[in-house]
Amino acid sequence: MMDAATANGDDRDPEIELFVKAGIDGESIGNCPFSQRLFMILWLKGVVFNVTTVDLKRKPADLHNLAPGTHPPFLTFNGDVKTDVNKIEEFLEETLTPEKYPKLAAKHRESNTAGIDIFSKFSAYIKNTKPQNNAALERGLTKALKKLDDYLNTPLPEEIDANTRGDDDKGSRRKFLDGDELTLADCNLLPKLHVVKEQVAPFETI
Repeated sequence: MMDAATANGDDRDPEIELFVKAGIDGESIGNCPFSQRLFMILWLKGVVFNVTTVDLKRKPADLHNLAPGTHPPFLTFNGDVKTDVNKIEEFLEETLTPEKYPKLAAKHRESNTAGIDIFSKFSAYIKNTKPQNNAALERGLTKALKKLDDYLNTPLPEEIDANTRGDDDKGSRRKFLDGDELTLADCNLLPKLHVVKEQVAPFETI
């Protein structure tokens, strides 16, 4: 189904501006998994877009007027403000469609939920202030990571053919959650795993 712009012969990209949380210097892109998620989606769609970093300590007055009460990330799409990350993802997938833009939705429902609780488990673990809870929180995080690892190592249905069906030793060779191409599932999970890696790295050198 063609949208109005295509029907009128207008093949131009929409005007998109992504507002993301600034880093500690107030200018660079901050380490926000939700901002990175939207950036990845727009990049994979191949659409032209601008990025504006927002220093939350000195949020410009015009941004208060643009999206009052809202913290980045959010975006404007042809002048319309979109503020909810999940709804933005749905909107972009429904609006930026083939043939011009690739479809990014995962083919397998399980890919969308693989690793879904890793970030919350990790946050609870590193923010814990009660030493007596450390062991239980660590077990919960380890269990979540193991569950993701098991999913990644389990062949997807299309990886299993008549010759390999029932071969328990043959693991998955796919590159990403849902296959060999990045999908919305990866855009959600990878930035969160990056944050976990960045937080853990200093401890690995001790």
